[in-house]
Amino acid sequence: MIGPEDVGGVHVKYLYHCRRQLWLYARGMRPEQLSATVQLGEAVHETSYTRSSPVDLGAAKLDHLDGAAWVHEVKSSSRPSRADEAQAMHYCYRLRAVGVDAQGGILHYPKTRRTKRLPYTAQAAEQTEADIAEVLAVVSAPDSPPLLARSACRGCSYADYCWNE
Repeated sequence: MIGPEDVGGVHVKYLYHCRRQLWLYARGMRPEQLSATVQLGEAVHETSYTRSSPVDLGAAKLDHLDGAAWVHEVKSSSRPSRADEAQAMHYCYRLRAVGVDAQGGILHYPKTRRTKRLPYTAQAAEQTEADIAEVLAVVSAPDSPPLLARSACRGCSYADYCWNE
């Protein structure tokens, strides 16, 4: 399946959002491109910070890295989530692995004109290693994780797959 070096930011985000979504994503199920929510998120990203350029780390692709080595991530939601924070810390972890002394993450929420700054700490590095191990455990399981409560699936591009009975 995938190894530790293949775990990207989307894997970590899905780990915190929905393990079933992570399991399906790792198996090539990618209905996100058909989702209006995903398309909105891409539009917000493309129109919010046009002077920044993405950084491709292979399995991980972050929105922007500034000159002070802070990871910038643009989010279409209105408020921070644990998934957003974990994804930013994952990018810092990946940058440090290739020799870039990432200082932390700055999450941008254009809808509410808010930002959240998260320093990269030893505790964040430990949590990121635990997240990678947990992603690998979830995606290597032979059966998909259980469904979340249906109300938690509102707006999810995988909902039709999960709730098609």
